[in-house]
Amino acid sequence: MEFRIEKDMLGEVKVPQAAYYGIHTVRAAGNFPVSGFKTNPFLIRAVAQVKQAAAEANMSAGLLDRRIGEAIVKAAGEVAGGGLSDQFIVDAFQGGAGTSTNMNVNEVIANRAIELLRGQKGDYLLVDPLEHVNLSQSTNDVYPTALRVAAIGRVLDLSEVLADLQGALQEKEASFAGILKIGRTEMQDAVPVTLGQEFSAYAEAIARDRWRLYKVEERLRQVNLGGTAVGTGLNANPHYIYSVIEELRAITGYGLARSENTIDLTQNTDVFVEVSGLLKAAAVNLAKMAGDLRLLSSGPLGGLAEIKLPEIQAGSSIMPGKVNPVIPEMITQVSFQVMGNDQVLAAAAAAGSLELNAFMPVIAHTLLQSLEMLINAVNILNEKCVKGIMADEARCRRWLEESHGFITALTPHLGYGQAAELVKQARRESKNLREVVIESGLFTSEDLAAIFTPGELTRPGVAGTKYLKKGRDKR
Repeated sequence: MEFRIEKDMLGEVKVPQAAYYGIHTVRAAGNFPVSGFKTNPFLIRAVAQVKQAAAEANMSAGLLDRRIGEAIVKAAGEVAGGGLSDQFIVDAFQGGAGTSTNMNVNEVIANRAIELLRGQKGDYLLVDPLEHVNLSQSTNDVYPTALRVAAIGRVLDLSEVLADLQGALQEKEASFAGILKIGRTEMQDAVPVTLGQEFSAYAEAIARDRWRLYKVEERLRQVNLGGTAVGTGLNANPHYIYSVIEELRAITGYGLARSENTIDLTQNTDVFVEVSGLLKAAAVNLAKMAGDLRLLSSGPLGGLAEIKLPEIQAGSSIMPGKVNPVIPEMITQVSFQVMGNDQVLAAAAAAGSLELNAFMPVIAHTLLQSLEMLINAVNILNEKCVKGIMADEARCRRWLEESHGFITALTPHLGYGQAAELVKQARRESKNLREVVIESGLFTSEDLAAIFTPGELTRPGVAGTKYLKKGRDKR
């Protein structure tokens, strides 16, 4: 392998001749071989978009030679489009508030721009990572701004897949609307519900998650770009400061705005805590729903088996024919990871001190990882599980008939004490409660048939009131 020699204030380092990164990246890669996770690619692309905007603004302000600036813009555009992705080698867990990532991007863009100008990689007299690519900037305004840009895109993507999931759940709500089943509280038989009503609750929870995330995107639009090191804007030309936001807005298509207090956004990271908290809320709803799907599909012969999940892979290496609810299990694990990430992110945000939060890299990693996992997991849940769920109406009816849950519907007509005695009798004699009620002479089979319908049992009011009054008047 051929190498070039690059220098910095600490000395000389050999850099692979073919590499687009440089000395700062090599040092960082050697200093932080920690997790195996590289800096999130969506963050890299967002940093590159910031570099594009900065080069355009610097040229507009007369601070950057147009030939150099246009090469930087083109190189940054390639990176923002996903190019040279193998050149971003710094671990996600790094000291320096993101400086290593910023320099990795600066060096890659500089060397690609040098190449575009027909120079040799490492010839920083042509395009310098600091003097040209990082002109008018600091890691402390580039990195938080890029994280906001990356997070906006991912939040919108998550909102979209949640909307798709909500729609699929609402379709199940409609198709299962007439299937009466036993409801359960504290894992015990309760009053009847329809299977559609259960799915309607899932749909509503997902709708809240989607709406909350859609709204929080607005707060991510405030950026501190132009604030440089601590938010005061030192070393940034006023023309640059105001034009760079316009350039970034045009590049990203997002409604970005410069914060009225860039010192605030340079040191405080609570907006990321807010977004992460909403991701945690979504994870909680997804985990609860996934647990319900596992319970409702349990069996298929020794469990509830009120619904059937799509069979997508064999479930056991020893038990032939076994199929497991692997998609809900995956969703549960993703949800746990998102909840854990939220705790890490909150701790990192609280650990910021004075004018800067040094722990931005772990904030970025956990937030973008949670978003990525949820986007992928929700899409898989929708496509490979929810859309294919089938109801076992006979099983739903069986558990309802064998339960004592519907006695609650008769309680207003009988009184709590008499209703409880009928339940005790059914249990004592191991009989179906419906049979015991009919044998008591308190209700006929026709009475019960009229009372025990989805329309009577699953909406507000006392079930069967109109029917019983009309029928008993005739009798």
